[in-house]
Amino acid sequence: MTKTVTAAQLSDAVATMQQIVDSALASIANAPIDDNQVVAYDIAHAASAVTAARNLLGYAEHGDREHSLAVAFVAEVAHDLRSRLAGRERLWGAHDEDTLILSSILEVGRDPELLSALAGGAPSHLDDDFALVAETFRRFADDQLVTVAGEIHRANSDVPEDVIVGLSELGVFGLSVPSEFGGFAEGGERDYIGMVVATEELSRGSLGVGGSLITRPEILARALVAGGTDEQKSEWLPRVASGEVMVAVAVTEPDYGSDVAGIRCAATRSLDGGWLITGSKTWCTFAGRADVLMLLARTDPGSTDHRGLSVFVIPKPRSDGHVFDHQQSGPGSGRMQGRAIDTIGYRGMHSYELTFDEWWVPDNSLIGGDEGIGRGFYLQMGGFENGRLQTAARAVGVMQAAFEAATRYADERRVFGQAISTYQLTQAKLGRMAVLIQASRQFALHAAILLGRDDPRAGVEVSMAKAYVCRAAEWVTREAMQIHGGMGYAEEYDVSRYFVDARVLSIFEGTDETLCLKVIIRRLLHERDLLAR
Repeated sequence: MTKTVTAAQLSDAVATMQQIVDSALASIANAPIDDNQVVAYDIAHAASAVTAARNLLGYAEHGDREHSLAVAFVAEVAHDLRSRLAGRERLWGAHDEDTLILSSILEVGRDPELLSALAGGAPSHLDDDFALVAETFRRFADDQLVTVAGEIHRANSDVPEDVIVGLSELGVFGLSVPSEFGGFAEGGERDYIGMVVATEELSRGSLGVGGSLITRPEILARALVAGGTDEQKSEWLPRVASGEVMVAVAVTEPDYGSDVAGIRCAATRSLDGGWLITGSKTWCTFAGRADVLMLLARTDPGSTDHRGLSVFVIPKPRSDGHVFDHQQSGPGSGRMQGRAIDTIGYRGMHSYELTFDEWWVPDNSLIGGDEGIGRGFYLQMGGFENGRLQTAARAVGVMQAAFEAATRYADERRVFGQAISTYQLTQAKLGRMAVLIQASRQFALHAAILLGRDDPRAGVEVSMAKAYVCRAAEWVTREAMQIHGGMGYAEEYDVSRYFVDARVLSIFEGTDETLCLKVIIRRLLHERDLLAR
């Protein structure tokens, strides 16, 4: 490899790819998105990748190795973009010269020699405080999660209570709770960065046992901070922060999936001033063990869209096992039933199907009280924005675990008289993994900063990070499994778990298709309209 790419050429390549994306947005701007779903979906993913590449330009300034990693990633994005364009240039509004400009970056960045040289990865460049956060949670993950994750996956058992206690002692459930309520949040970008760093390290230990335990308390905490009454904040936030109260989020319904605005689970006023909940929810993770449900329900029976939805905090008994059936006595006589849905991965927390039959909750369960009626969609979506950021961080953690496992195995496994880590193909695979992981990590950290600054682009870039990073995790875990050969298909090796765990990441917190077509592409077109005015 003799050719090089300067910082200016790297920046020009990203600018060229952005121009291609902009032309593509212009080509679909005047027609309904649903008439161009295939192209719109590809544009959304291309835009996400280009945004990740632009973000990595700053990382490249840290040194030669970081610059080489950025070159390899920009070439990765350019290759993906050209693949999406092939045969659809007219639909994208693209021209041959647009893609020809990228030839130089592709020649250098996709060189097997460069990728092989990057197999050892590159530094993340966290500051000292966040490096300590990473080290703390990595140590906890190694001591408390890695040792039990495999058996929990194989037995489809529950998250051990000592894991929950340990995380409580570390204060992880209070990362999003303001300090005045017993948490550690001070407001601003460092809260979000800390959450991303902690989530990555816990997910590296286990997605289903540790990496996802933070998400649900955080979603409830942010909804309470944004819309709860003073009494609700005082009652729930300290208990969430301490880990006394574990949370599940009940939003998705069997007939509506990602169409949150269409849900039908109803909350109606009872004669005693409380509310009666009737309906079904599905994919409600951790609902058995949880002490409270954050439930989105329709409080306006005549409405058919998001404006008739409200959010409730619903106390419930803890349940062991995968089935529960609770009958009320006292203020109400309703019934709540739950059944865990068996899944191929993401085991430990369990996702439940729930049914409510006039389950009574007191009036103060409605977040925001009477002023919260009809605000549920916005409070819920605000929490989901943070959930998407965490999902990107979870994906990075799973990728990192898979990469480390593949590296160890490649060094130990000998084929045809030598370790497989000495073969160029293995080295190039590991190098590409390292590139994707670091680019994904930096993208998640960048999105966290935007969210903490309340930047206007925070919402779309968080969604882009989730879309890009979760898809990257599928390739990284697959190739890590492939490096293990036949043993990668054996449950006794953790890499098989990483593979099935990674598959869920593009599904929950907004399916990939919904995220691209209903969030990313719409926001990009909206931004384009604003610039055109």
